[in-house]
Amino acid sequence: MNLNYSFIIPVFNRPVETRELLQSMLQLDFEAPFEVVIIEDGSTISSEGVVSEFKDQLQISYYFKPNSGPGSSRNYGMERAKGNYFLILDSDVILPSDYLNQVDLFLKYNYCDCFGGPDAAHESFSDLQKAIDYSMTSVLTTGGIRGKKSSVNKFQPRSFNMGISKEAFQKTGGFGRIHPGEDPDLSLRLIIANFSTCLIPEAKVFHKRRIDWSKFYLQVKKFGLVRPILNKWHPGSAKITYWFPSVFIVGLGASIILAIFGIPIFVAIYILYFGVIGIDAAVRNRSLKIGILAVPAVFIQFSGYGYGFLRSFYQIQVLNKNEEKVFPQLFFKDAHIQNR
Repeated sequence: MNLNYSFIIPVFNRPVETRELLQSMLQLDFEAPFEVVIIEDGSTISSEGVVSEFKDQLQISYYFKPNSGPGSSRNYGMERAKGNYFLILDSDVILPSDYLNQVDLFLKYNYCDCFGGPDAAHESFSDLQKAIDYSMTSVLTTGGIRGKKSSVNKFQPRSFNMGISKEAFQKTGGFGRIHPGEDPDLSLRLIIANFSTCLIPEAKVFHKRRIDWSKFYLQVKKFGLVRPILNKWHPGSAKITYWFPSVFIVGLGASIILAIFGIPIFVAIYILYFGVIGIDAAVRNRSLKIGILAVPAVFIQFSGYGYGFLRSFYQIQVLNKNEEKVFPQLFFKDAHIQNR
């Protein structure tokens, strides 16, 4: 199958990051032509001027539309793209020069209808960005379940680094209105529709999260809120690992109470765990500061996701409430498919 690639990139108030991403595309070591589709999702800080800087260097098109969320914007871009295989990226990523070669080589010999790739921290990222990246990708946290070679088949791609065939997009209708969670929802619908999904371990991107502690907490809390909703929509998709952050944070609270009453062994285990986190992050990044920052990053990741998951599980699974009425902030009004 002859694959013609179209990059699909929704943008919301990120001209600086958009320029960095497009500059990295100029460095791609890939001989065949490829298309770039930028969808401005109702931004008040436009990237149109940035895009125009690359008109003579890339086969690039720019669309502006009212804000309706990243899922709907990706659908909008895929409907207008000329390629037959869409490469979906967040605007805050930077591509290694071999990215497209790695994707193309894998798909030629191991074709799948939808793939995902891992993320990593670029050397130019801030210490905070590197610490958060560690918490989201380390094998010592739940982030370690992303990007494992053992998950190559039936992988649930994430839309910061994702590919999908034109056929799979057209038959499933693309992304839904929920956000976050639109990417695992699509992955699960693809599997139900007998399309193949996979992981391409070598197709990594550098994910430059523009974030601080409070934004990171809100982000992971939303991840936790979404998961019980997806479990409801897709019976049989639930995994025991989704409970880990909640169990971890409840256990930490119980350990502190037990320590107050003279039983310190359990809280000591938590202290040991966070010590290992700090050392591992420091060694991997060759930075004591990043090691120190990784400890609160992992705590925020577990506490935010764990709280969100428990809250949503109680409302959706126990009380059987309507997800859109309970959590309206997770749904955009405009999309190309309707949620259940």
